[in-house]
Amino acid sequence: MLERPGRLNGLRHLALQVRDLEACERFYVDILGMQVLHRASPDLVYLTCGNDNLSLGRARGDSQGPQAMDHFGFIVDSIEELEAWYLYLKDRGVPLLDRPFDHGDGARSFHLLDPAGNKVQPIYHPAVSGQHFSS
Repeated sequence: MLERPGRLNGLRHLALQVRDLEACERFYVDILGMQVLHRASPDLVYLTCGNDNLSLGRARGDSQGPQAMDHFGFIVDSIEELEAWYLYLKDRGVPLLDRPFDHGDGARSFHLLDPAGNKVQPIYHPAVSGQHFSS
């Protein structure tokens, strides 16, 4: 049996199918500050924070059933930055599901909803925050 290769370098690509592609793109670019990396077609756009890749594809018909994913997270570099994101998103009227809270492992986070109803978690985590990887 083959041995597992070296350690994975984290989750850095996520592909979502969304009904309102334009609203989701505006949210991730205008509100969260991501950049358009590549527009593959009118129905598919790739976004980035600089060290990751978020693919937004237009959902067709009934292709988007009940959401199986619970949430996904964006790392922030400090607790202060996390608090600033919370206040900023609250000010912008983004649906917030909770307030920043501490985890048992030293992390701190909160949750919000994007225009497609996906739960997003900005999170400070001492094990990974502040580390910047080349793309």
